[in-house]
Amino acid sequence: MARSNKERTEATRLALIEAARRLFVEKGYAETATPDIVAEAGVTRGALYHHFEDKKALFRAVLEREGEAVAAHIEGVALEGTSPRAALLLGASAYFDAMAAPGRTRLLLLEAPAVLGLESVVAIDRENAEGTLRVGLADFLGAGANAAALKALTEMLSAAFDRAAIAIETGADRKTYEGAIADLIDGLVRA
Repeated sequence: MARSNKERTEATRLALIEAARRLFVEKGYAETATPDIVAEAGVTRGALYHHFEDKKALFRAVLEREGEAVAAHIEGVALEGTSPRAALLLGASAYFDAMAAPGRTRLLLLEAPAVLGLESVVAIDRENAEGTLRVGLADFLGAGANAAALKALTEMLSAAFDRAAIAIETGADRKTYEGAIADLIDGLVRA
């Protein structure tokens, strides 16, 4: 059965994103050239520029897909019947599992801010894993949580998760960082 034009268009877009991801992980953003991406994807330069304004727009699409994958992994963790604290800790563990995908930490936490700028990276995170974290913190802190404080706590704890993921990626003991995250979460109640 022949694929529709829409299916072919989506397949080309996906091939570009997957090829770009492989090359961005292997070489880094700066060292990856668009001719390499189109060759890896098996498409023309025209196809690249039909789908993406430039290499930076393609990089953003790669990051958005990575962010969605992280959020989906966290949301896929079975939380039925768990306490808000346990849900946060399970979510933290799921985050570290998701960030263990080869190249993901480098792409999302190291390359992305340098290429897209912090504001764009924060927006991608806010749309994905940080949103899940905010809901978990709201459940944990209860109905009396101040909205502004909840926003600030979410951003700070998200930054702690990111810093831990970088440390784990570079060889630090994951259990130590999971324990430190638990201490941070428990400190929220004491505070």
